[in-house]
Amino acid sequence: MTTEPNDALPPETAMTTTTARPMLADPDTEPARPRRRWRGPSSSVRSVLKHLTLISLSIVMIYPLIWLVVSSLKPNSEIFRNLSIFTTDLTLENYTHGWTSQQVPFSVFLWNSLVIAIGAILGNLISCSLAAYAFARLKFWGRNAYFAIMLATIMLPFHVVLVPQFIIFRELGWLETILPLVVPKFLATDAFFVFLMVQFIRSLPKELFEAARIDGAGHLRIFGQVTLPLMVPAIATTAIFTFIWTWGDFFGPLIYLRTRDNFTVSVALKGFVDAQSTSNYGAMFAMSVVSLIPLFLVFLIGQRYLIKGFATTGIK
Repeated sequence: MTTEPNDALPPETAMTTTTARPMLADPDTEPARPRRRWRGPSSSVRSVLKHLTLISLSIVMIYPLIWLVVSSLKPNSEIFRNLSIFTTDLTLENYTHGWTSQQVPFSVFLWNSLVIAIGAILGNLISCSLAAYAFARLKFWGRNAYFAIMLATIMLPFHVVLVPQFIIFRELGWLETILPLVVPKFLATDAFFVFLMVQFIRSLPKELFEAARIDGAGHLRIFGQVTLPLMVPAIATTAIFTFIWTWGDFFGPLIYLRTRDNFTVSVALKGFVDAQSTSNYGAMFAMSVVSLIPLFLVFLIGQRYLIKGFATTGIK
């Protein structure tokens, strides 16, 4: 019996009878090593760089304030001649001269600003909280439309209503008084604070109000005993912002207050700079530092409530 050579077999059979030879490794080639990814600096280095950047930005931001304080301690002749904050020629003469250089003591201007600020705070807290409770919890016809109109007044420039308001206050005989600066606050004219409190009241659980209604409490009692105690962050935020905005207001007191005895701090500071006579920049800088002290104290005391008020009203 004769056997056919292997070449005579079909291709499939030939492939099965052929054994695969192992591939010999090339001794000149090495296996590829995985590349190391650059992960950047370590966490400690990143922390140091971050803090250095924040410190540098903080110095840039507070440099004008530092320059103001240092300039208030310089003589007038050296304020703009030497702009550096490093100097040894310091004096308190600007503070003593600025306190008594405007016919009346500067304490009168501080008192006028404080009275107007307290009146504005009381007006905003009473009127804005009542309006916010009405928009948040009462159901009446046209509530959404009125709320939208109220929000639209935020975009209305103050100068649009300046002339009509001035005519109304002049006819009422309120010029040369603080009434034009305080009375409108009792009418919930600051829509921003109304919106702030509405958002806060809406975030409160409805079960509290329903439980009070079941116990027989009316809206006035619910507002006074349930809502107000829970609105402390929003109330503190409103009070702080009202104080800051009222204390630094220049346009309103300039229009309605023309007697020096009724001037506020912002208007009184303008009296140190006169285009027709000699300007006392040193006294102006000194009294500017004095006027900033109440703002710093109010902000430091109410900082915790300010942050909490924004965090709990949906404005993030």
